[in-house]
Amino acid sequence: MEVTRGEFERELRVGVELARRAGEAALAFYGKPMRVEHKDEFDEPVTQADRTVNELIVGALRERFPEDGILAEESVDTSRRMGRERVWMIDPIDGTKGFIAGTGDFCVQIGLAVGGRAALGVLYAPATDVLYWAARGHGAWVLRPTSEADRGARAERLGVTAETEPARMRLAESRSHRGPRMESVVRALGVRAEVRSHSVGIKVGLLVERQADLYIHLSGKTKQWDTCAPEAVLAEAGGRMTDLWGEPLRYNTADVLNRDGLVASNGAAHEVVVERLRALLAGWGRERA
Repeated sequence: MEVTRGEFERELRVGVELARRAGEAALAFYGKPMRVEHKDEFDEPVTQADRTVNELIVGALRERFPEDGILAEESVDTSRRMGRERVWMIDPIDGTKGFIAGTGDFCVQIGLAVGGRAALGVLYAPATDVLYWAARGHGAWVLRPTSEADRGARAERLGVTAETEPARMRLAESRSHRGPRMESVVRALGVRAEVRSHSVGIKVGLLVERQADLYIHLSGKTKQWDTCAPEAVLAEAGGRMTDLWGEPLRYNTADVLNRDGLVASNGAAHEVVVERLRALLAGWGRERA
């Protein structure tokens, strides 16, 4: 892994090390019989793998950065983080449904928010051994698995597309059935090409690898640990992530839900997409939370 010197150098190195260790721990459960429980008001699945990986990451971060706050999906949230300038946002297995189904469509997400904004992100897809990382001023990078004959492979710098016409954009979509309102969005934008994935992190991976241009999540069900690391990677690759109205996402708030939905794009078409969404949102009578 190559990291330019400067701010967040140590944090990036620790984040990458922990993501790889966490991915190895997750794979110890992958493809084997496992107990699946359901939690919270959204009935989201959780497995022993989620909890084991969460404990690994959180324990190491507390040891290495004791002054920082932590918000992790499988840890009990407390008010202690609210007074901290720096807060780690951890999703131990983003895309648990893909993990359970054995599709390989999941990733470890380690993000760092500073002053309420996404500043650093590490995304690691253990099933494919693809690693993304980024931090303010460092750019966004990917390291793919290498063959025995290509051990000297280096990280590649990432950059989003420059497509500005929504009808020519490729939409990263969830694998689950989409409702009529999302169908209305697709029609309003004129999108014809789609790529499906369970994980927010892997969807952003599609954007920064130029395999997609846009991702929209209409509901307010995603949480801050779902978006912090992906937003940091996307921003350093030249893209943008906002709520449905084009307002910045805020981190380390008391309410961890992104209640106003998400728009992640290549940046070039972001304003056009948001403007078309505003008309639909107004027609639905939806206002910002």
